[in-house]
Amino acid sequence: MNKINKKIIIGFSIGDYNGIGPEILLKSFHKSDLFRLCVPVIFCDEKILNFYSNKLNIKISVENIKYINKVNESNSFYCVKVDPENIKINPGKIDKIAGSYSIKSLDNCSDALMKKKIDGMVTLPICKINSQNTRFSFPGHTEYFIKKFEVNNNIMIMHSNLMNIGFITGHIPLNSILSKLSEDYIERKLIIYLNSLKKDFKIKYPKIAVLGLNPHAGEGGLIGNDEIKIINPILKKLNKNQEIFHGPFSSDSFFGLKKFKNFDGIISWYHDQGLVGFKSFSFDTGVNFTGGLPYVRTSPDHGTAFNIAGTGVANERSLVESIKLNIKIINNRKFR
Repeated sequence: MNKINKKIIIGFSIGDYNGIGPEILLKSFHKSDLFRLCVPVIFCDEKILNFYSNKLNIKISVENIKYINKVNESNSFYCVKVDPENIKINPGKIDKIAGSYSIKSLDNCSDALMKKKIDGMVTLPICKINSQNTRFSFPGHTEYFIKKFEVNNNIMIMHSNLMNIGFITGHIPLNSILSKLSEDYIERKLIIYLNSLKKDFKIKYPKIAVLGLNPHAGEGGLIGNDEIKIINPILKKLNKNQEIFHGPFSSDSFFGLKKFKNFDGIISWYHDQGLVGFKSFSFDTGVNFTGGLPYVRTSPDHGTAFNIAGTGVANERSLVESIKLNIKIINNRKFR
């Protein structure tokens, strides 16, 4: 990491260059004070940024670098070339070359993070249809980082200024959820989430709401007894010295009555349970953060949006919040 540089260096994997990633990246720095907060290092060929700069009429400064310690604090994007590909930029088109390129960018950016050449990493959206290959056979970024960083435990966290949700399970089919929910697995996920709230979000005594797994949180055993047999005993055990985990709450009324305002964190059992509530209130400002990793990684909470790519209408707010949260967590970890 460049010790002379006073600003935090944030690395960006470019994602699918035919999606909205490059556009929201340019807009994020063009419309905000992010250059004051960090130095952006983009793992891609400069012609990708220049293409969208010209198309969207956003004036930028782009510099190619081979060594990241050559960056300075000017208001420039620094591009680190990815392995050469026959790049043909066609906004809105699903293309295998673009998919392959997005994974090479992800690999190179991740390697730089592990070598501490950058301080944090923001991943721009990939397309899961064209990115799958022998090097990348994961349902999403979160699963990729488990293998890349050789960690056994992490948790997908969705964060906004309204709520923070940790997911016990992530990108798995609904009919596979119950087989995952052993006592040990649940307890480890809850502890990872608790520690992330304390370390990454600087909440000394978090108050965490746990959603029910079954409709109406099981209705006292009438609609499933998982809450009674599995969840309640674990919460009681973890609350032995201090009451941290509350619930389980019926998820429909929890979000419908905005009970999330009373808690620092929320536990969701599966992907759509928490995300429906989260995106109903934080669609444009949500951030995906991977808790439990040794490095800081964030991303916007949306995909490639090929239907609007290159049109200039993509909303950059989620990416802006992703970059700011990345910087905040880096500082929180640094000054623990």
